[in-house]
Amino acid sequence: YMKAVMIVFNQANTERVEYMLDVLKIRGFTMFEQVQGRGSHDGEPRRGTHTWPEMNSCVITVVDDDKVDVLLESVEKLDLRNKEVGVRAFTWNIEATV
Repeated sequence: YMKAVMIVFNQANTERVEYMLDVLKIRGFTMFEQVQGRGSHDGEPRRGTHTWPEMNSCVITVVDDDKVDVLLESVEKLDLRNKEVGVRAFTWNIEATV
């Protein structure tokens, strides 16, 4: 079985996220840059405006189930390095691929 993992992160973490995927030997991903949003609990808005100048990016990767836990643990470690910068990951099941 496979899962999609979506990682949303402050653009300041772009190199760290790509490095994390490389270390975990996760080759395939799709990157979305200039993603706007705000964290669910206490995250500041990322809007690319004068008031809220920072922006997020997002990576979606589809991985085998056995890689999900280690990927989520790596995301959590990255988040703990600097809580203000912020990074979150979300997963969902993949029904089929072509």
